[in-house]
Amino acid sequence: MSKESNNQNDEFEQKLFEKKKELEECQNKKGLKSCLKCSEIIACEIRNNYVKAVYDSMNKGQSGGFEF
Repeated sequence: MSKESNNQNDEFEQKLFEKKKELEECQNKKGLKSCLKCSEIIACEIRNNYVKAVYDSMNKGQSGGFEF
């Protein structure tokens, strides 16, 4: 794996870490252990950003072709 590839992986992992931290802070502030019990789950920008960061981390920025 090239150094550039490692840096890209680190970038995706760092963004994922940051978005996870934001999500957990929001859950703690609202006294929740899960977003599923939050009334704002559908339109929540924090959760949507976290889900996108998870997806980006898993496919390392490559579009399409990723299957769960």
